[in-house]
Amino acid sequence: MDRVEKSKGKYKQLFGESVPAPYATDPDFQDILSNFIFGEVFYQGNLDDKQRELITLVVLATNQTLPQLKAHVGAALNVGLTPVEIKEAVYQCAPYIGFPKTLNAINEVNEVFKAKNIALPLESQKTVDEDSRFEKGLTTQVEIFGNVISKMREAAPANQKHIQDYLSAFCFGDFYTRGALDLKTRELLTLCIISALGGCESQVKSHVLGNNNVGNDKETLISAITHCLPYMGFPRTLNALACVNEIIPEN
Repeated sequence: MDRVEKSKGKYKQLFGESVPAPYATDPDFQDILSNFIFGEVFYQGNLDDKQRELITLVVLATNQTLPQLKAHVGAALNVGLTPVEIKEAVYQCAPYIGFPKTLNAINEVNEVFKAKNIALPLESQKTVDEDSRFEKGLTTQVEIFGNVISKMREAAPANQKHIQDYLSAFCFGDFYTRGALDLKTRELLTLCIISALGGCESQVKSHVLGNNNVGNDKETLISAITHCLPYMGFPRTLNALACVNEIIPEN
């Protein structure tokens, strides 16, 4: 089966029988888009369709490409992701893209859920409280990054130690400890989010190491970054791949 046939089959799986609107005005461009994304990229690497749609959702949320995000919420449901998994992937963006952009993305998700009669709010995935969020977050940080966390906290200037506390309690305590998505998935999504942001190569390198530590091998990281390519472009993709190769050199 050639890439055109693959594209048609994958598009139907994701979006049903609908015809993309650009075919009415820009059919050549839509063919290039569809054949590349759904006929090539979706078949490159070792990710399944659920992983691919989660990655697509977080990159589209990061880019604030909200009409496409809305379409892919439906696609995510069509490949078997649960509403809770979809919501948790979008929530995971907040520490990296900020609350306003995350709320924009959440609004798009909610519109799709309401149209499909999915009751809101969804069941809470919270596993920490005010007394445990810092300690559980710090424990998760250490699980991902190892002893470098204690050194980083010790090295922080006195007037910036609150940032390290926020990292532990907010980023890792409030989000990484939540249910529905496991640690490997959350860390892989984080790598895709910060790769899509651009200009975050130092953090990309840290999360390449973190992914490796929690069991996402180099093949998986390359597959994930490749899947981001159609949504974030070659410059950020090549920068992210350079970070992967620096931290996990080829044998």
